[in-house]
Amino acid sequence: MSPVLDTAFIAPRDREEVVRGAVWESLVAVDIDHRPAAEDISVRIGLGDVGPLKFCSARASAVTVRRTERLARQDEEPAVFLGLQVTGTSLVVQNGRECVLQPGELAVYESISPYTLLFDEGVDHHFLRFPRALLALPDRLLRDTSTVTLGSDNPLAGLAYTYFSQLAGSDRLHQAAHAHTVVEPSVELLRALLTTQHSNSSLAAAPLEATLSLRITQYIQRHLADPDLSAARTAAAHDISVRHLYAVLARSGISLGDWIRTRRLAACRRELAGPNGRLRTIAAIGRSWGFTDATHFSKAFKRAYGISPRDWREQNRPGSSA
Repeated sequence: MSPVLDTAFIAPRDREEVVRGAVWESLVAVDIDHRPAAEDISVRIGLGDVGPLKFCSARASAVTVRRTERLARQDEEPAVFLGLQVTGTSLVVQNGRECVLQPGELAVYESISPYTLLFDEGVDHHFLRFPRALLALPDRLLRDTSTVTLGSDNPLAGLAYTYFSQLAGSDRLHQAAHAHTVVEPSVELLRALLTTQHSNSSLAAAPLEATLSLRITQYIQRHLADPDLSAARTAAAHDISVRHLYAVLARSGISLGDWIRTRRLAACRRELAGPNGRLRTIAAIGRSWGFTDATHFSKAFKRAYGISPRDWREQNRPGSSA
């Protein structure tokens, strides 16, 4: 997994600050208490992401990680974390409950409540971050399944552990052209794991439907640049019919074709006015956002903004007095 942070190449006096900054910027804001003295701190972490999912694979000397109440209150994007124990043991504490993780076991915990992670024997762990809204699970279900050891007593735990371990550690997967295709199955596998652990999968149905419009629009936003983005493809990605898709969007006041076109045009407009807007042809910029026909793109742009793409770019070129 890349990029990789290795404290072996960092001056001892800077190690704590560098590690803290990397974790805060890429994963979550936490306090990190390293047990050894500065010169003995050893941390090697690989960081990655696929769409909205973020990963961290870590090996380190003994450490305690705390998400304080103050940091939890400041959370701008609530998340659910999935922790996978590779070797050794660790302890997860949240909401008055704690669980011990052995190799091959996993547990979830939430960013919106304080938590503590204890790695007394050192760290050999995968951390995966999922946007809470993407899971679309009830508060009660998440509360009941967080800080619970997920192991051999859950038939899906072994499958989930193998899958998410490979997902977290695969450079080739993160860098692949179609890496985004793992987002939906990853979300659904974690949903299945937690609902079976709760022994009441029906609890997931209502919020899943309630957030369907949001998940559809997020999917479309991620795939705006794909020229083959369509109602059929979007519906298939969410296991619904095209008719159901249109009905869900209509309830939110969204016309699918207009919604896609408006956001594609806005992306083209930003790129044309940006510092790299003159590095490619106007037709190439249009194609990169799903407009395969240059004439159609130019007409649609002018209808939307009252100015042609070429004139808009000229108006925003460096040094222009317009």
